[in-house]
Amino acid sequence: MLEEILGIAFIFVITVLLAVPLGKYIAKVYSGQSTWLDFMSPLEKIIYKICRINPKKEMTWQEHLTALLTINLIWFLWMMFILMNQGWLPLNPDGNPSMSADLAFNTAISFLVNCNLQHYSGETGVTYLSQLSGLMFMQFVTAATGMAAGAIVFKAMKEHQTTQLGNFYDYFLKSCTRILLPISLVSATILVLNGTPMNWEGKASITTLQGDSVQVSRGPAAAMIAIKQAGTNGGGYFGVNSAHPLENPNYLTNIVENILIILIPIAFVFALGFYLNRKKLAWMIFGVMTCGFLLLLSTSVYFEMQGNPALTKMGIHQNLGSMEGKEIRFGAAASAFWGITTTTTSNGSVNAMHDSMTPLSGAMQMIDMMINALYGGVGVGFLNFYVFIIIAVFISGLMVGRTPEFLGKKIEAKEMKIATLVALLHTFLILCFTALASYVFTKDTSVGWLNNPSFHGFSEMLYEYTSSSANNGSGFEGLADNNPFWNITCGIVLILSRYLPIIGPVAIAGILANKKYIPESEGTLKTDTTTFGFMVFAVIFIIAALSFFPALALGPLAEFFTL
Repeated sequence: MLEEILGIAFIFVITVLLAVPLGKYIAKVYSGQSTWLDFMSPLEKIIYKICRINPKKEMTWQEHLTALLTINLIWFLWMMFILMNQGWLPLNPDGNPSMSADLAFNTAISFLVNCNLQHYSGETGVTYLSQLSGLMFMQFVTAATGMAAGAIVFKAMKEHQTTQLGNFYDYFLKSCTRILLPISLVSATILVLNGTPMNWEGKASITTLQGDSVQVSRGPAAAMIAIKQAGTNGGGYFGVNSAHPLENPNYLTNIVENILIILIPIAFVFALGFYLNRKKLAWMIFGVMTCGFLLLLSTSVYFEMQGNPALTKMGIHQNLGSMEGKEIRFGAAASAFWGITTTTTSNGSVNAMHDSMTPLSGAMQMIDMMINALYGGVGVGFLNFYVFIIIAVFISGLMVGRTPEFLGKKIEAKEMKIATLVALLHTFLILCFTALASYVFTKDTSVGWLNNPSFHGFSEMLYEYTSSSANNGSGFEGLADNNPFWNITCGIVLILSRYLPIIGPVAIAGILANKKYIPESEGTLKTDTTTFGFMVFAVIFIIAALSFFPALALGPLAEFFTL
């Protein structure tokens, strides 16, 4: 037991130690300072020339969003074409068929919004061409989109008064070439050296020890797995994701992949501190995020290592913890740790089946995604936290009788309306669509969606929309989700929950950047203190608790008390 706890503590500590220098490097990249990867500049210039882009052209926040949404629309059309025609396109040695329109729509939207919710099985649902030129391509560009949006907000927070917030394409391309690509290359090399496939061969026929003949999928897996983790994408090359022995062969690869899940999200917080030269603010944000993370993590690890209470009542000794749906090579603690890191971020990859976790562990994973601001996805995780900062500043200002200010800019009605809409949108999408699915299911129980129609069945539906709205992508896979209802409704949630929470914070930052700068004085509310950190934590907790507790009580909490 002690070894398992030390193992996950080691992973987290190493991640933080790597995140600090990476954050400093990211700040240099976005501020245009010289870095050791400046040799990528000629490649970037070629891409700019081909695309006829001037990376020096300054953009307003509206122009940034126009560029972001335009290229995302182009990528969506590209993905739809690939997925609906993959059956006859090249690089399909296993003869996988093309996707139906509704499944292609869901998959294209899911990978477009950095969610990677997979209603198909990886190795049998898509071809090598789809995996590389479609899905893996999207894992790079959508992660870079979120990072570019974060960089825009960084720029807006730094300037005293301006409408010019850098160039979207410059932030976007540098995120790909100077951050995501080098990290992915190193990670993919480690995976290959540990046995993850990276070839163009079709399925291999092998005979098991008990004499059965099975077909084992291969292909260019390592490259996709590296960026799926580094970009908080999470879409697995194989159907069972990182629980597959070829996708995650041993404890070393488990460490590497787990570090990748939260490395850039944590580094982005430190990047803010270096970029603004406000390191105390960065440590305050990191502290709030980490307190929430550790609270959820400790609960999940404890209950997974205790085992299933129902089995305990039967007199079954569970010295390894609750091992249903888990890999013996990782154990209960490392599986619980992955479950929290992957839902703390928008990653969604799994090394164990979340549907088999004990009820309170499942609840912790859902709360992670319902908060959606503890580390979060690359770039966008900070944007979600930024919204809570704006709300906390406004409330704090009202409590002390002062005009709310953040970094020398007044927080007024317009910014609060946008922040409130973004904060409530997440709740609205999850609860309304879960209610819709519950209504449809109870009106027609023959639809066959759920393997567990009781409290856990409700949790499966709640988890699906929570994962979709958080752009996470993991699921309680007792839910039969590959049908038009789930494909279309989840697709709608994915679109709304990706773009509005990007548009909102960028708009707030752009509006504030154009306001007159007010120098700090003795009466200025300090936002880099422990006290303000507690305020932000309270705002996050109250919003999440008040919004989602009734739904959680109907699902995982009710299941826990009936065991």
